[in-house]
Amino acid sequence: MIVETQFVRFDSLTLDSGVTLAPVDVAYETYGELNRDKSNAILILHAFSGDAHAAGISGDGGKPGWWDNMIGPGKGFDTDRYFVLCANVLGGCRGTSGPSSIDPETGCPFAMRFPVITIPDMVRLQKMLIDRLNIRRLLAVAGGSMGGMQALEWAVAYPEAVACAMPIAATARHSAQQIAFNEVGRQAIMADPDWNEGNYYGSKPPARGLAVARMVGHITYMSDDSMREKFGRRFRNGESNVNFSNVFEVESYLRYRGSQFVDRFDANSYLYITKAMDFFDLGERWGGLHAALERTHARFLVLSFTSDWLYPTYQSLEIVNALRGRNRDVAFCELPSNYGHDAFLVDVAEQTELVRGFLASTYEKVKAA
Repeated sequence: MIVETQFVRFDSLTLDSGVTLAPVDVAYETYGELNRDKSNAILILHAFSGDAHAAGISGDGGKPGWWDNMIGPGKGFDTDRYFVLCANVLGGCRGTSGPSSIDPETGCPFAMRFPVITIPDMVRLQKMLIDRLNIRRLLAVAGGSMGGMQALEWAVAYPEAVACAMPIAATARHSAQQIAFNEVGRQAIMADPDWNEGNYYGSKPPARGLAVARMVGHITYMSDDSMREKFGRRFRNGESNVNFSNVFEVESYLRYRGSQFVDRFDANSYLYITKAMDFFDLGERWGGLHAALERTHARFLVLSFTSDWLYPTYQSLEIVNALRGRNRDVAFCELPSNYGHDAFLVDVAEQTELVRGFLASTYEKVKAA
């Protein structure tokens, strides 16, 4: 399935900071067909380094979507039955307005003049897109990691607009450790002389700093078991000579992932989006997590993974317990996996069955209402 990215422009968006951003562009893709009463729409929400290309083969580059194993005919998010869409988040660098976008006042990229953004700002812009498409109520909002944060925000901020929410490997707010890992990445970027206070557009980007940031992040996405199985203590050249030119397999892999990331992601977007994740606290505006989730009308499917130490199961259980404390309809499952936080992207067999069944029962309820 070849898919093309679509774009829409809005006149303005008022942010949590009080700043009005104008105009605002959004990049998005769609899969499947919207039915006559528009009751089968599912919004997929991407993790921090993702983009709008969630499924199919890109018409620009020929690459598969980042969740192609979950979205498509007969898959968890079955495009023979549902209309699925995914938009690049505010602050991103893949078509939606962000620090690399042109500031209309100067004619130059915003860089660090781009206003500070939040997860609620991202969701507010997504709601504008859904309204533009004349979809009154989404059958589901779903995503892993930062995508799960957005799903939670959707359910709380727009309770009438969501039939079910699926936060996967997610949290209602970052822990100190999660903030700490993000800060190491930000400091790696800002310590690179090529960062130049964010004003590197049109010149050499802070590739070394961004690569190191990605290397640190990628370590947190994997588990000890998966790294041991994939790399062990093997050397790249098969020899164990004691010198700095002798590289472990895991070192080579991290360097590759870092250099690959530099080719597709903007360093300033890394700063803005990770900071938005750190700022996120679902209960802060509503008097606590229980009070926030009391606003919801959606059904919930909350998933976590046994080996995920970046977004551990206890954070999912905090959400589940708060929902149960408010007598909300919630199902929870901790799935066994050795893949760490990346499990929601790669270990999809059981995830597919749970998502498929939950969506089907929700769709029946929606049609019967």
